[in-house]
Amino acid sequence: MGNEGTNRHSHLHGGKSGMSHCCDTNKEEVKISKKLKILGGLFILVLVLSFLPALQPLNESLLSYLRIIWWAVLLGLFMGGVIEYFIPEDFIFKFLGKKKKMSLVYAVFAGFLMSACSHGILAIAMQLYKKGASIPAVITFLLASPWANLPITILMFGFFGWKAIFFVLAAMFIALLTGYIYMGLEKLGWIEQSKEVELKGKIEWTNVKNFDFKKSVSGVYRGMVGISNMVLWWIFIGIMVAALIGAYVPAHWFMKYLGPSFSGLLVTLFFATIIEVCSEGSSPIAFEIFSKVGTFGNPFVFLMAGVVTDYTEIGLIWSNIGKKAAIWLPIITVPLVLAFGWLFNAVL
Repeated sequence: MGNEGTNRHSHLHGGKSGMSHCCDTNKEEVKISKKLKILGGLFILVLVLSFLPALQPLNESLLSYLRIIWWAVLLGLFMGGVIEYFIPEDFIFKFLGKKKKMSLVYAVFAGFLMSACSHGILAIAMQLYKKGASIPAVITFLLASPWANLPITILMFGFFGWKAIFFVLAAMFIALLTGYIYMGLEKLGWIEQSKEVELKGKIEWTNVKNFDFKKSVSGVYRGMVGISNMVLWWIFIGIMVAALIGAYVPAHWFMKYLGPSFSGLLVTLFFATIIEVCSEGSSPIAFEIFSKVGTFGNPFVFLMAGVVTDYTEIGLIWSNIGKKAAIWLPIITVPLVLAFGWLFNAVL
């Protein structure tokens, strides 16, 4: 899929918004993919079976996760569809597509302004990549958005008081540093190359200037379907795995082992990897860890590791950007997260 996207967007036409593929997309391109239909059907089957009395814990876990993230996923798909139809590719490339350090700074601030959680942001990030954003900028955006965004910042201050600023600043730093490292890896040829896009002429907002409600609804819908085919099946997998863990792994069991030692941080990292679902949903759990363990580093590792080791996110990068970019994500970010966790435990 990544190669197809690269070829399709290798040239932008001056004087146009570059959005003709949205309006001219044929019926086959807006169909829900077979893979998504199969996994969606399995997900619905599991949900229906969970209503059996013997599977009540699974039912409660699944429904609780769905209540937490349904709106974020829909919001992410909708915003991705809006970007697909209305935002010119030239505009995206101007700020996030150039292989310059400022593109990463723009990506961090763009992530801060987003209101979707970690799963909702996946659709937006992949759409930005599809529109011409560089790989380092997309990675920076993905890492910054779930924990450095404005709504989560407010939520964090509610839980942790003034110390929440350390969460936000550390998340921004990790996102920015990771983006810089990805720039170096790209120059060395150790990851896939970003799309080669050339700006020609003035950026024009054709679908904004010539707004038509019916065409806009159709265009946004087509964009949402295309993004759903990319991300939704990964989200189904993530929810099912997380629901099973939440249903059958007692909370007191893993809380017991999340101590302030380095081994405790590693255990925290492990559990964050398998139970992270949504930034809003993980925040109360992180606060519970803070109240039980009494250290600041463990909840930070739980929150951040849930993003940097999230199999949904890594799998999505693998299938849409490339396997090298996906493999390097935990290699770079996990040591940084553990280092900050250890520092927070020692100092705060």
